[in-house]
Amino acid sequence: MAPLRIGYVREHFSSPLLQLAAKSDYIQLVECPSGTGQIMSRLKSDEIDVAIALTESLIAGIAKRTAEFKLVGTYVTSPLNWAVIVGKESKYQKIADLRGEKIGISRIGSGSQVMASYMALREGWTDPEGKVEPIQFEVLDSFKNLRDGVNDGRAAAFMWEHFTTKPYLNEVRFIGNVPTPWHSWAIVATPATLSSSSSPDSPLHRFLSELSDSIHAFDAPSARTSSSKEFVEQTWEYPTEDVEAWLKQVEYPTGQVNEISRPMVEKTLSTLVAAGVLTEPAQGWNLDDFVDTRIAKLQ
Repeated sequence: MAPLRIGYVREHFSSPLLQLAAKSDYIQLVECPSGTGQIMSRLKSDEIDVAIALTESLIAGIAKRTAEFKLVGTYVTSPLNWAVIVGKESKYQKIADLRGEKIGISRIGSGSQVMASYMALREGWTDPEGKVEPIQFEVLDSFKNLRDGVNDGRAAAFMWEHFTTKPYLNEVRFIGNVPTPWHSWAIVATPATLSSSSSPDSPLHRFLSELSDSIHAFDAPSARTSSSKEFVEQTWEYPTEDVEAWLKQVEYPTGQVNEISRPMVEKTLSTLVAAGVLTEPAQGWNLDDFVDTRIAKLQ
């Protein structure tokens, strides 16, 4: 049987996934360093079967039919703390300085693009009708190119996860933070994977169940101060104080990962409409288009 191919971004959030993969022979991790935009491209081209990626981009991707997939689970329930990042010697000192400036993003549809639109909404960068002003985006692909881009003038700023960026503060500066108003990471699967997962013994069901167990082991209070902290320190070589600070903030599902919050999906959709990322259809949203309730529990 072919392995279940899991697309993911190799960041500290992926620790429970990495720990599961290390002892599982039926899953194959497919690293997507450019983030959620790259993940959606790989879902579309049938390079991966399942993905763990940013909630806002996945929901926007389903609404825009960027690729065919549906939500099957929740991976991280706490918000993601997006840092607003500028060049080391740039003139920008606060988020308000970025109004009307060019924003670097990794890919079209990526979290870095969606969150820039949400930042504009939050900051009140709207026209007299209340619509978010158009934003100039510069696609720079990789994290390194984004860092280079804010230093060489291709972009005024970009947004990336706070702790992932901290080791590079010799290259760039933080001028603010924009936390997501929704659960930060979700799990999706392709139609082919979903159609072959009717049996409770399917690889997808097994993966979601075992990922829940791996999360609970990683998230146990005793593990957070010992084995989990050590795993993050050793895997990403982060300073102890950063690991401890992140572990105090991050929240994983306390139940099963295939449980999805209906209010969270609805709030994400309404916020993305307000931010100008999506246009709500005349008939409203049908959550069955977003969540596969044969696999997930929408509650």
